[in-house]
Amino acid sequence: MSNTTSIVLVHGAWLGAWVWRRVLPLLRAAGAESHAVTLTGVGERAHLMSESIDLQTHVQDVIGLIEAEELKRVVLVGHSYGGMVVTGVADRLQAAAPGALVHLVYLDAVLPYPGEAWSTPHDEATKARRFEAAKASGGLHFAPPDAEVFGLQGADRDWLNRRQTPQPYRLYDQPLDFDGDAVARVPRTFIDCTAPALGTIKASRERVRREPGWNLIEMATGHCPMVSEPKALAEHLLGIWNHAQASQ
Repeated sequence: MSNTTSIVLVHGAWLGAWVWRRVLPLLRAAGAESHAVTLTGVGERAHLMSESIDLQTHVQDVIGLIEAEELKRVVLVGHSYGGMVVTGVADRLQAAAPGALVHLVYLDAVLPYPGEAWSTPHDEATKARRFEAAKASGGLHFAPPDAEVFGLQGADRDWLNRRQTPQPYRLYDQPLDFDGDAVARVPRTFIDCTAPALGTIKASRERVRREPGWNLIEMATGHCPMVSEPKALAEHLLGIWNHAQASQ
């Protein structure tokens, strides 16, 4: 059983635990117990794609890892769509195990208000594009974009394009109900990836700059810094982890 502070990494849409491959060794080498979860229906769990997968399925994926590994103090990191997931996990942990969640990190991620869906801040063109993409599968899933939109080029772009898998569609418009006040009591960091800045994260980017209580880190890289700048990202995460360790 772990009594230390652990890092749990939650990937974004179309990805899997594999996307953290360059970051995990750096975190572990520095002494941080670290885990990466693959959400149901993508990555090596793509064979589990089904109409039943929703946002709460993915929340439970993360809760299940925390419970199975008996983690008692967690720094929870959500990338992109994973911001929806970690918000739902935070709500569950704040109610069931107060004190277990010691820091929330939104890595260029969606920041929902209670009752909002992943799709809520997106423009109508993005919503329509994803709806049309899902129609080909009967509404089951929608295909990943070319990784070039995440600012990746060359071998890094090819790696993501090879590995990405379709994203379950049902959860795209699914609202997340949670206790906003309880989640806001957890120390929170937003890592803003600015070069290039992904358009669908604009609402989150603006929110953290107008609301109190946020620690803001800017990285001059694209939407997937675990691929493009793994060392710099690991250093930021270890800084947060070290601070959480010291606060025990």
